[in-house]
Amino acid sequence: MAEVVNVLVAFAVIVILFRWVTSSKESSSERSAVSTLGFRPRNVTEQMVDTVQGMFPDMPRDNIRYELLRTGNVDQTANKILERGYLDAPPQAYYTLYPRTQQPPPARPAPAPTGNSTATKLKSDSLIKRFHLEDKVNESTPVSEEEVAGKAVWEDTPEKREASLQERKAKMILAARQRMLAQQKKAGPSTQS
Repeated sequence: MAEVVNVLVAFAVIVILFRWVTSSKESSSERSAVSTLGFRPRNVTEQMVDTVQGMFPDMPRDNIRYELLRTGNVDQTANKILERGYLDAPPQAYYTLYPRTQQPPPARPAPAPTGNSTATKLKSDSLIKRFHLEDKVNESTPVSEEEVAGKAVWEDTPEKREASLQERKAKMILAARQRMLAQQKKAGPSTQS
């Protein structure tokens, strides 16, 4: 019986030593990450974050990185976004280990320089140019509101329907331009008084 007790004590000592030796192999930073985050973070590369960010550009990078630290898998992270529509924000402890990432603002193309000084005129000119209505603007034939508001006739062929749609768009743009110019004329004398 004494031999059994000695074997059990020796076995317990060996188990304790083995756990102590294997736990000391973890680095202190890894232990602090585990204790701070509450889970063992997986290895996450910038390429993994960029992949998810490419699929979901409106998702914050820190949310993506935090979820990837938890799952370690791009597919699971993407599925979670698709299922829930969002990712949880990381806790404050996350930012002690991983400082906030600065996202560059989305690049916006600079507006083309024109001779127009007002923004509304710039927008209307760009629509006129986009739909190639410069010749119709110069004609000075007013577009009636009934023409714009009326229902379209269903044409027989797709080509005719496309042409009808383009004509309706042109009429709507020209009518909106006429209303804008009329409002500017009304506002002009009242500001001068």
